[in-house]
Amino acid sequence: MEPALFISASGMAAQQQNLDTIAANLANSDVAGFKGSVETFGELTGPGNAPLGTAALGSHVVLTQGKLARGGGSFDVAIDGPGFFSVTDARGSTAYVRGGAFARSADGTLRDDSGNRLHGVTVPSGALALAVSEDGSVRATFAGGSRTIGRLQLYEFPAPDRLSIEGGTVFRATADSGTARAILPGTSDGPKIRFGMLEQSNVSIVDAMMQILAAQRAYEANAKGVQAADEMLRIANNLQRG
Repeated sequence: MEPALFISASGMAAQQQNLDTIAANLANSDVAGFKGSVETFGELTGPGNAPLGTAALGSHVVLTQGKLARGGGSFDVAIDGPGFFSVTDARGSTAYVRGGAFARSADGTLRDDSGNRLHGVTVPSGALALAVSEDGSVRATFAGGSRTIGRLQLYEFPAPDRLSIEGGTVFRATADSGTARAILPGTSDGPKIRFGMLEQSNVSIVDAMMQILAAQRAYEANAKGVQAADEMLRIANNLQRG
């Protein structure tokens, strides 16, 4: 293929992938605990470092914290700082989440909308209300008084950016992320639990719209490059016939 045509075509493919990722971020901008992703690209080069096009290097998740907002559930908890909640999914596997919209199930466990069970707490029957302190201590109120029924732990990883991510909200440990290490919230320099709050998505709608505009312009520039390369090939073919 004509190098100029390939360079522009690979640029179009890269920007299309970029647009798909930004669109996915926007679609989940109102999901509690969602973490947006960004695409990474590199330059393809040939002998003598001659440019050959653009290569997609994959996407990576952005782990910056989202804003904390008042939740409407009976057991909404947010992490103010780094770390993850540990949960058991429907397959019985351990996963990690930032979204803290949990609710009490009939068996006393606390689960999110996807059925993931929060580790560390089982609510006894007869509990009328629950409260969580900054250090993760869970206190239940009963007809005859109140008592502590458990404590939430958080988990951190040596390389959290290497975690496997599903749907922007569920994280799983990998060989590259390292092993999860339990930490207790509430220390002076560590993360804290905010009861009644939820961490919002870290996707900024304004920033995402600006990214879409930039990607569209880059796509259009590469499309014009394809058209120009095609026109040059047409002229060259006509000259050869002549």
